Amino acid sequence: MKKLTLAFCILTLGSSVAIASNGDATAGKTKSANCVPCHGVDGNSNVNPVWPKLAGQHEDYLVKQLQDFKSKTRNEPLMAAMVDPLTEQDILNLAAYFSSQAAKTTPVESALVERGERIYRGGNKDDKVPACVACHGINGKGNPMANYPTVGGQNNGYTTKQLNDYKNGVRNPEGTAAIMKDVAAKMSTDDMTAVAAYIQNMQ
Repeated sequence: MKKLTLAFCILTLGSSVAIASNGDATAGKTKSANCVPCHGVDGNSNVNPVWPKLAGQHEDYLVKQLQDFKSKTRNEPLMAAMVDPLTEQDILNLAAYFSSQAAKTTPVESALVERGERIYRGGNKDDKVPACVACHGINGKGNPMANYPTVGGQNNGYTTKQLNDYKNGVRNPEGTAAIMKDVAAKMSTDDMTAVAAYIQNMQ
């Protein structure tokens, strides 16, 4: 398992994503009015567990996802309709705003949290699933240089859906993010649920 973790760490070295995020957080706050029903006033979504928290997410990662929604590279019909009228500057401003907000943890009770922690920190040797910590960090803060997102505190329903989307080819990213397709393909439904529960409880 140490070899698996090391291999994934090596993959991130030298694989940086540079996006010129010249956003205006104040303008982004104004523009975020349409985002509030799903993502909350400050990006801490608590309405539907499959809608993600955006608060505190890496700015460049948010820019990339909004760009992908707009170009249909990332297929999500609801988001496609929301981002279609956005200009490139709107996207930069929204990313600046949500990344500047403080993320709030909403703990969830689950008997699978302990199992999720084991997988997150050490992987699953039987299924050759690498440790999530290799890319997303011990506290779930991700790796902004490689554009790996913050996952700590994320809604478990959203995390589970994304893992399934990677596994089923609904999300088909390129570059360093393509790692997630291989990881999710090896994960069982129970492992996904366990990891998602642990992630939501991360401080």
